[in-house]
Amino acid sequence: MALYTFRLPDIGEGIAEAEIVAWHVQPGDTVGEDSPLADMMTDKATVEMESPVAGRVVSIAGEVGDRIPIGSMLVEIEVAGEVGEGASTGSARTEPEHDEPAPVRPEPVEGRLPDVEVAQGASTSSARTETRQEETAPVRAEPATGHQSARVLASPAVRQRARELGIDLAQVRPSQDGRLRHGDLDQFLAYNRSYAPGAAARADEQVKVIGLRRRIAENMAASKRAIPHFSYVEECDVTALEELRAQLNAGGLDRPRLTMLPLLIVAICRTLPQFPMLNARYDDEAGVVTRHGAVHLGMATQTPAGLMVPVIRNAQAMNPWALAREIARLADAARNGTAKPDELSGSTFTITSLGPLGGVATTPVINRPEVAIIGPNRIVERPMFMPDGLGGERIAKRKLMNISISCDHRVVDGWDAASFVQAVKKLIETPALILA
Repeated sequence: MALYTFRLPDIGEGIAEAEIVAWHVQPGDTVGEDSPLADMMTDKATVEMESPVAGRVVSIAGEVGDRIPIGSMLVEIEVAGEVGEGASTGSARTEPEHDEPAPVRPEPVEGRLPDVEVAQGASTSSARTETRQEETAPVRAEPATGHQSARVLASPAVRQRARELGIDLAQVRPSQDGRLRHGDLDQFLAYNRSYAPGAAARADEQVKVIGLRRRIAENMAASKRAIPHFSYVEECDVTALEELRAQLNAGGLDRPRLTMLPLLIVAICRTLPQFPMLNARYDDEAGVVTRHGAVHLGMATQTPAGLMVPVIRNAQAMNPWALAREIARLADAARNGTAKPDELSGSTFTITSLGPLGGVATTPVINRPEVAIIGPNRIVERPMFMPDGLGGERIAKRKLMNISISCDHRVVDGWDAASFVQAVKKLIETPALILA
């Protein structure tokens, strides 16, 4: 028997180290040739390291979250015969990813559970997949006996919710078929108004900040530390824009349905050429600002692992329907882990939107090395004074939305940011100009 030392190979130009984001083996495991050993994250990709030899794992370097220098020992493997040490070429498989997680196995959700908990003495025919529904049976919240508690029928999802709320299932009367459902918990809470949901504190949990979550933390901290942010917020009347959107969606053509976002992007791309200092990237080490002609629009996207920013290339050349298709494609790729590295880098200006959760105003953090980020907020309906056409005013219900922008004060002055948003507002409030 001999000991083979697998060293972390050079997995990218200019890469000095990589972070361990997942181990696929532990000491004592048997591996075959080309078996996965670990997932390593660099600034540009997540790379799956594969074993060039077959044998038994003797030791591994570090824990998840540790950073390993290129060329250092990653795994030691006991093999038959005599071998040297090193890292075989081809032992690293690069996933098309930039600051993104490996695909995540979805958690089981109620309605698709093949296995449910069965009460003691219940027949196997009662163990069926439960379809989540609200029950309307009368509430019967009087305490049950200990014998009844031992025979409670409930899916794992219902039991988990009851534990989080601190509810003893023995105190909840089930539906007529004897199974406890979410509707029964809801009725128990409604009937027992003095009951305090969540009174039972959940156990403390320590979560190690690794992988994409650590990369986000480092990038956000660097942005706030290095960039003097300032924010500006303006209110826009989007009533006419919403009417135009509804008319375009009612056209019956073979086109994707438009949300507000593609129309806002068109307005932004039409305005940026007048304000080139906003569509820019600042290399503060070299002291150089690059003002870009094309708009490569970063689109902040929430994924199961954290925030990612896929890039719409040459957004200024797209109409609203092409933008809608590209938004959907990139968002899906970011969420399911198939986005390519060049789809996650090189943005010149970023938009961030929380949709209906957008709040009244936001102060978004700049996506360094860009110098500006814009964020539409929630649309609300409010009464406003409007011209009545006779020289007077009338009160009308209007749809209003705030637009927030954060800028790098080293490059962008407050006057420029305000003027840019006012120009975008003009297009939004006169939407015919957007499609002109």
